[in-house]
Amino acid sequence: MKKISQILSLISFALLISCASSESDMTTPQKVAAAYGFDKFENLNSIAYTWNVQAGDVVRTRDWQWNIKERTVYYADADTSYTYSLDLPKDELPRADAAFINDKYWLMYPFQLIWDTGYTFEEEDEVLAPISGENSTKLTIIYNNEDGYTPGDAYDLYLDEKYMIKEWVFRKGNGAEGRAFTWEAERVFNGVTFATEHFNADGVKFIWFTDIKVD
Repeated sequence: MKKISQILSLISFALLISCASSESDMTTPQKVAAAYGFDKFENLNSIAYTWNVQAGDVVRTRDWQWNIKERTVYYADADTSYTYSLDLPKDELPRADAAFINDKYWLMYPFQLIWDTGYTFEEEDEVLAPISGENSTKLTIIYNNEDGYTPGDAYDLYLDEKYMIKEWVFRKGNGAEGRAFTWEAERVFNGVTFATEHFNADGVKFIWFTDIKVD
């Protein structure tokens, strides 16, 4: 998805909060970001974590440290490790950057609703979440066909009354079908909330985060 300046995003969001007379003045994507503590994100210097995925009988991991102020990313897997700058031209970014974006979406997607541009959204009330069957607000995010590593994708977010994501469905290329996963095991770091575990419809823990450190 199209990258924008994080600092400008934080300033814009802070101005929106200060000018809003009530929560009703915010869009639903902005309410989701606010529910997870986006206004506290400007206080963070770095976020480190291990991304884990259950791939058949094997657990694969990737280690990350995002130095937010310095705009650098440290990456490590079983075979290699290095640090790169997010300010590199797109054609000079390493292959790991696509994985960084992917893994960050699983941990920080509420904030991507502020950072990302080039998407439209639709919402529908009183929709049953695909896994739990609980009543929710369905927020659909549809990206354009131009930006990012996988343009044209869509996400269906199933929200509770506090605008927290309980489940989501990723639909590649905005196709009709997708896979549903839970958002759970929320943990709060310096006022910022992350969902650290995601289970599939069969109740299998598919993606989870460990060794989270926030500075």
